[in-house]
Amino acid sequence: MYGIKIEKYVPIPKPATTDRIVAAHYYPAWKKGSAGLHNGFDDLHGFPERTPLLGYYDEENPVNVDFEIKWALEHGINCFIYCWYRRKDNEGKPVTVNDLRCGHGIHEGFFGARYQNMINFAIMYENSGRWAATNERALVENLMPFWTENYFKRENYLTLDGCPVLFICDTRTMNGFFTSREQQKKAFDACREYARGQGFKGLYIAAAIWDYNEADTPLYREIDDCGYDFHFSYNSGYSPKENLPSDEEIINGQCDMLQKRLEYDSMKHIPIASCFRDATPRTTPEWMKLGCRYDEETVFHLSADGFRRTIREMKKIVDALPDGAFGKRIFMLDNWNEWDEGHYISPCHEHGFRYLQAVREELTARDNLPDYRTPMDIGIKPDTSWDEPDLSEKCKI
Repeated sequence: MYGIKIEKYVPIPKPATTDRIVAAHYYPAWKKGSAGLHNGFDDLHGFPERTPLLGYYDEENPVNVDFEIKWALEHGINCFIYCWYRRKDNEGKPVTVNDLRCGHGIHEGFFGARYQNMINFAIMYENSGRWAATNERALVENLMPFWTENYFKRENYLTLDGCPVLFICDTRTMNGFFTSREQQKKAFDACREYARGQGFKGLYIAAAIWDYNEADTPLYREIDDCGYDFHFSYNSGYSPKENLPSDEEIINGQCDMLQKRLEYDSMKHIPIASCFRDATPRTTPEWMKLGCRYDEETVFHLSADGFRRTIREMKKIVDALPDGAFGKRIFMLDNWNEWDEGHYISPCHEHGFRYLQAVREELTARDNLPDYRTPMDIGIKPDTSWDEPDLSEKCKI
């Protein structure tokens, strides 16, 4: 607070005990110049309430990542699921770290962090048309070797039953690169065989659910036919009819969505609780030129207490599932750090640690004492490459 160095480094995390995988989606696009589609924190100068308590941080700096790991673990989050991208020109080619979009999040930041082995991580393959997709041959010959050597073989990669867990974003026929569900399943089976050849018992492949209709639509059957082991989502799937509904409506909407999905197959879907959704920074003409109409989305803001109640109700739902259900093993949170898309539980100036406290209260034994000091409080805040916003006009009385 006063420029005095109180700690030599980020204090050692004191994790809260939890009985399941508590995983937060992680968007690694907060290194200056790395995102490509947007300008990172430079797009948030008009939204000072969204400023992280880390400040406008350099994501590739392991010191900042160690703060994130500490704050996550002390509130029960024991896994980050990194969005994983390849550049379009890498399609069909062997993969190197230099071919990744936002690869710094894992390879520079997380892998350089002192406390990385205290938390699990996994990847979600972003294979939309904007990024590099894959066919069967490239999946087995290019992607699986890179993923296995760089991620799956690390001691803290997320595994279940001796199988690494691979999350996939664009699920049905993998963005058109497979001509049939049968071909896609054959490719996934080849990936599982590759994993067994590398000493694993297999490979769990999870499908993102993006269509939010009734759970008994053909979508689920189609995904199952493609060879996926279970389903997840990047958010709860709840979208209000009008902006800014009440907490009660949001809680009920999210829980109803979970129930509908579980009605199709109680063993295969896992819960995800969303804190809020407000993509106002992404409603600019630049985003519209990319075909992204965030201005057409409805906005909801769930209070921290409402988020806590959502987690509590979802936990009741999944705890009643049969033994072995994936929903009893993994609980997802939306999202660690989607600062401009408008859903984040990482500590910020508007909300402090309140959303993390909600996670700790509902999903842990609360058997630790979290450390709420910020980098500035203990005198070890790293330098930043981001320009600090000029808020002088906003602060005038």
